[in-house]
Amino acid sequence: MEILWFLIAIGLLVAVLGPWIRRRRGGLRLVAPGSPDAADPADYGFVRQELLDIRVPGPDQDLMDALAAVQGSGRWEAASQLLAGTPKEGEQRWQRVQAFAGAAALELAQQPGSGALWLRSWRLEAEKDAGGAQVHAEFLVQQAWRQSGGVGSDDHRIILEEARDACRKAALLAPGDPVPYITELAVARGLAYPPAEFDALWANVLDRAPEHFGAHLAALHYWCEKWHGSREQADAFAHAAAARAPQGSLLAALPLFAVYEHLPEVALVQNFYGSAVVSRAMEGALYAVHSARQDDPMLAHVRHLLVFFLVNGERWAEAMEQLRHVDGCVGALPWSHSSDPAEMYAVFRALAVGGYEANGGSPATLPR
Repeated sequence: MEILWFLIAIGLLVAVLGPWIRRRRGGLRLVAPGSPDAADPADYGFVRQELLDIRVPGPDQDLMDALAAVQGSGRWEAASQLLAGTPKEGEQRWQRVQAFAGAAALELAQQPGSGALWLRSWRLEAEKDAGGAQVHAEFLVQQAWRQSGGVGSDDHRIILEEARDACRKAALLAPGDPVPYITELAVARGLAYPPAEFDALWANVLDRAPEHFGAHLAALHYWCEKWHGSREQADAFAHAAAARAPQGSLLAALPLFAVYEHLPEVALVQNFYGSAVVSRAMEGALYAVHSARQDDPMLAHVRHLLVFFLVNGERWAEAMEQLRHVDGCVGALPWSHSSDPAEMYAVFRALAVGGYEANGGSPATLPR
């Protein structure tokens, strides 16, 4: 996957920062870039690469404050209080559980044996705390996928089996909360649950949060060809969810995530990013973004993926519009699949700025 990103980035750099060739109905037209060397993301108020936050997809000051308190003091109470006050039926609780678990996983990776002691204390001192149980289960899932020696290894399976038990214990502590079941969806993918067992788990999610976008993303992964399904099954799942989505739901963007999940299979198709399949998926995602509540916690996830597709499709102005909303936080697909999320994001951002200015755009023409 990293090789694929590298090749994509190199190809885009050649296309954007070299001679500017654009296809038009009458043939090829050379577009003079003006001063491509002067195309500077900082002119648009964008955050410097080294200051980009790779932990979260979008701003959440309460989460940042709680993380700072937990990591600064080594105590877990601030995390527990934040989760206790976060409604269980929304997307934000799942995101915050992921963020605390990710912070603990990163600490442990940086300080083997001594990192994330606050999470251990949380589980020992407050065994019945639903938030702590959920963070612990998600932490185990992230450990399995990041640090366990690779998919299919004995360590990977052992940690996922422990995570499955942790998910089920967490579910008992918070009846009605979908988060433990959503976390187990990643376990189902890694342990290759049979479809009937997966369907039973998915039913538990739908009973509690039928429109949960994060849950649908986790379920989509299970149905992808690289795991237990096929491209057709993943597309069918995504389109069915989009079709039944109510007005204002981000589920209309799910087909774009299905396209992304199968990029290694189709990325070499000529004019892939201008194809009907990708165009329809992008239009669905753009519609979802425009009709969703602007405080929807999952909105940033969709915007980030749109940046990737819009830049690849050379739709510079639309890419800049998405960047205007999400710049600063890059903890989302596709950047999170890179070994250096901030660098990958910065490359695409620079391409968008260069393309925008080469076609007449400037800081003055970008809406604020």
